[in-house]
Amino acid sequence: MHYPEDVKRAAAAATERLGPLPAGAVGLVAGTGLGGIAGKLEHCRDMATGDIPGFPAATAPGHAGRLVYGTMGTACPPGDPQGSIEETMPAAGAGPDGSSRPVALLSGRLHLYEGHSPRDVAFGVRLLAALGVRQLILTNAAGALDPHFTAGGLMRVTDHLNLTGRNPLVGPNDDALGPRFPDMSRAYSPRLGAVADACALSLGLRLERGVYAGVLGPSLETPAETRMLRLLGADAVGMSTVTEVIAARHLGMEVLAVSCLTNVNLPDCMAETTLEAVLATAKRAEGDLARLLAAVIPAV
Repeated sequence: MHYPEDVKRAAAAATERLGPLPAGAVGLVAGTGLGGIAGKLEHCRDMATGDIPGFPAATAPGHAGRLVYGTMGTACPPGDPQGSIEETMPAAGAGPDGSSRPVALLSGRLHLYEGHSPRDVAFGVRLLAALGVRQLILTNAAGALDPHFTAGGLMRVTDHLNLTGRNPLVGPNDDALGPRFPDMSRAYSPRLGAVADACALSLGLRLERGVYAGVLGPSLETPAETRMLRLLGADAVGMSTVTEVIAARHLGMEVLAVSCLTNVNLPDCMAETTLEAVLATAKRAEGDLARLLAAVIPAV
């Protein structure tokens, strides 16, 4: 893959098919079992990512492989007791009535465990950036490691551990995309995190906060691995997101990530789980996630 030419060609094809992405659009990537969020968008037009030149094919179950343009959201109401919510909710980029925001949604993502290279996995994020997206929201299905978390809950990612052994920036750096050594001290935007926290509070949703461990997969963790991850400081574990975040920060994008906690990994009493169970729990949590995103997106 030859960056940035391939990314530019993909963006041109998407623009030809779907029209120009409105200014101020938020990028959204839907994780395993969470593609139904596309149904919450209004004024949609979409295309298969397989019709975008250079876009690798997604093979993971629960990933539709579509690029969707639409609008979403009603901003969460300002006015919390400390008066802090208004400060995190600029009106810039909202819809003409202040209640919605244009969205470019990737329904389905690529994973390293499918055999894709890190650059392939990052292609969707780089496409969104080429289309004009500057704020990126990533969602994923993850196993909870903190015993205080519950299956079906939501966690805002505050930081991550890249345990995949891969990085999309390995190799010659393309200065047109970003610097050779991008700073990752604030990989997840404190500003967007504050917006998400404020909106969750307004909606009465419990939004945990924690560190996400990104692993290669596709096998699930053993009890010893689960114990190790917890000792390293991880609060949840999954097989996506970190590659995309690294690519997004390389591009200078603001990032927010939210995990749907599909099960709780307790190393001393590990319960077996299956993909079917993960998808079912993600589906149950999808409603709360959609409510949160509908409030967050017009506020960012």
